[in-house]
Amino acid sequence: MTSPIAARRYLVSGKVQGVFFRASAARVAEQLGVRGYARNLADGRVEVLAVGSATALGELAAWLRQGPVLATVTEVVEESHALEQCADLRDFRTG
Repeated sequence: MTSPIAARRYLVSGKVQGVFFRASAARVAEQLGVRGYARNLADGRVEVLAVGSATALGELAAWLRQGPVLATVTEVVEESHALEQCADLRDFRTG
């Protein structure tokens, strides 16, 4: 049985800009078959919107709490997101 598809929004705080966080998140998401995006926010956080199976989203969330080697993640806020608003997401992008 496959996991149902869901959408989640993650707000990642800490030293997460300028440390290849978005590019690394994209690589992990692609490996997990997750679509969506990662982008820097003006307040220093990284926003990740992800669509995938519950299993894949759980694995991505675990990775986001660690981040790449140069990052220092202090907090990850996870929110449900409306799946209908993600219909145009075909892959995982950074911006």
